[in-house]
Amino acid sequence: MLDKMTGRLDFHSDALLLRAERQRVISSNIANADTPGYVARDFNFAKTLKAAQGDNGSVRQALQEASTSHAQHMPLPTEKFGNDGQGRLGYSLASQPSLDNNTVDLDRERANFVDNAVRYEATLRFLNGTSKTMLSAITGQ
Repeated sequence: MLDKMTGRLDFHSDALLLRAERQRVISSNIANADTPGYVARDFNFAKTLKAAQGDNGSVRQALQEASTSHAQHMPLPTEKFGNDGQGRLGYSLASQPSLDNNTVDLDRERANFVDNAVRYEATLRFLNGTSKTMLSAITGQ
């Protein structure tokens, strides 16, 4: 019974964590726009959320698994997701060649940043609305 009540909250909280992580990745891309040789990173939000919602999957577990690309590698101190089924952080395709081999397209990154921020806010509002609805149902108001 409790699972039915918290199921929507779990989904939206996982989505919120993924949105925050994507915002961090996009911010890192923007911050490194002038770094020679930097390769922009991103992940497929839909696939990563689906993987986190799968059998015994969790966003926290996806964070741990995604920090390495091989079992013998040291885990990175940062949280990462990806666009393959295993949640690894992928590389963005370069849309404009650069002499210093930097693949960050500032226009694309800014658009992704704003889009993700709006979706983060929408997810936050869904969470807030759902919790308010549950609270009013519990209190009988």
